[in-house]
Amino acid sequence: MSTDNPNQEATAQYKAGRAAFERGHYRKAVQCLEYAVGMVEPRSSLGGDVQLWLAMAYEAADYRTEGIALCEQLSRHPHDETRRQASRLLYILKAPQLKTSPEWLSKIPDLGNLEESNRQIKGAYEATANPRSPRSRPAEPEPIDLSQVNTKDNGFVWVGLGGIGLLVGWFIWAGIMG
Repeated sequence: MSTDNPNQEATAQYKAGRAAFERGHYRKAVQCLEYAVGMVEPRSSLGGDVQLWLAMAYEAADYRTEGIALCEQLSRHPHDETRRQASRLLYILKAPQLKTSPEWLSKIPDLGNLEESNRQIKGAYEATANPRSPRSRPAEPEPIDLSQVNTKDNGFVWVGLGGIGLLVGWFIWAGIMG
C-alpha cells in the first residue's frame, strides 16, 4: 500500500487494524496497528488512539505483558483522554484472572462436519423408522348441561352500573357548573 502522505497510510493501517480487531482477527490487528504506530507521531492524539487499540489487540492476541507495558507508557501520554483511557485499560489488564471450572463452561459442538453428521443421522432414522398409524382426532368436549349452570342475577352488576351512572352524572354536573 503506497500513498503520498505517510499519515494517510498510517490512518489506513489504523482503520484496517481496528476492523481486524472487531472481526476477531487479533494477530492481523496487531500487525496493522504496529505498522501504524511506526508511521505516526506517538505523542499525537492519533498516535495515542493507535497505541490504545494496539494494547487491546495485544491483550486479545495473548500478548498480555506487551499490552500492560504499552498501557503503562500511555498513562504518561500528553493528551488527557489518552491518559485516562490508558489508565482504565491498565486497571482492567492488571485485574486478576478468574479461575474457571469445566462445569461452568458449555461445550459448543464443531459445526464444520455438520453436513456429514446430518447424513449419518438421516440414514439412522430411515433405517429405524416405523410406519405410523394416522393420529386419531382429539375427542370433542362434552356439551354443557345448562340446567346446572348458575343463572341467578348477581347484585354486584347492578351496584357497579349504579356507581358508573353516579360517576357519569357527577362529571356532567361538574362540567355544567365549572
